Amino acid sequence: SIVDVPAGKAMLGRVVDALGVPIDGRGALSDHERRRVEVKAPGIIERKSVHEPMQTGLKAVDSLVPIGRGQRELIIGDRQTGKTAIAIDTILNQKQMNSRATSESETLYCVYVAIGQKRSTVAQLVQILSEANALEYSILVAATASDPAPLQFLAPYSGCAMGEYFRDNGMHALIIYDDLSKQAVAYRQMSLLLRRPPGREAFPGDVFYLHSRLLERAAKRSDQTGAGSLTALPVIETQAGDVSAYIPTNVISITDGQICLETELFYRGIRPAINVGLSVSRVGSAAQLKAMKQVC
Repeated sequence: SIVDVPAGKAMLGRVVDALGVPIDGRGALSDHERRRVEVKAPGIIERKSVHEPMQTGLKAVDSLVPIGRGQRELIIGDRQTGKTAIAIDTILNQKQMNSRATSESETLYCVYVAIGQKRSTVAQLVQILSEANALEYSILVAATASDPAPLQFLAPYSGCAMGEYFRDNGMHALIIYDDLSKQAVAYRQMSLLLRRPPGREAFPGDVFYLHSRLLERAAKRSDQTGAGSLTALPVIETQAGDVSAYIPTNVISITDGQICLETELFYRGIRPAINVGLSVSRVGSAAQLKAMKQVC
């Protein structure tokens, strides 16, 4: 059968692997449905333009590069510049936002996909979220560094399928892919082993399609199809600040804007270390809160 993963509200608060098997030692999953990992992105007619704000809780982001529900906003920067910190802060901020929500349509569920990270890092993340009671509205999908390349390649699609459950049922979800550079490396590893001809930086020719078909699944649905949304925050790690490398330029061209982080700003104590000149949100201004618009 075609690869499918469990999805639904029963997944909230759980840590699963790339195939949806629980790895948190809390037993089997209860009531859930199964969804295909690879599905086509919604068509043009089924979509609506981004118009609702998705607040991160970081003033620098919400004022300068506002993000809307259904948007794809790339977080890009060198290692140790606070990319994951922005993503985690966004999840933690939803606790406050969700507590104010009066209906299901206002609640934002979070899916965090860890690709190629250390197990200790994932365990630390679970602890941070559980201490803040943020796990109750979050799902963690982990394909760690010790997992085989096919699982690291599959994890983002599995997480996306879990997020699409909320999008397709008139709810709102946020998905974080941390990070897609490691997924591309895993895919390159698989492609070279399969004797596919290497291209630029030894990546296969279809590495653009690898990310485009994933990120196109994040969308704001029209009122006729339930008005749900899936917001994506993909993370890309650059080497020595080279934003013009192959994978970074690919993902920048797919997404609706990017938040560029710089090592120099980070070491000067400016955190989040956002380079305002390079960071942009292409559709977020339509979703920005009126109060924030007046201030900015």
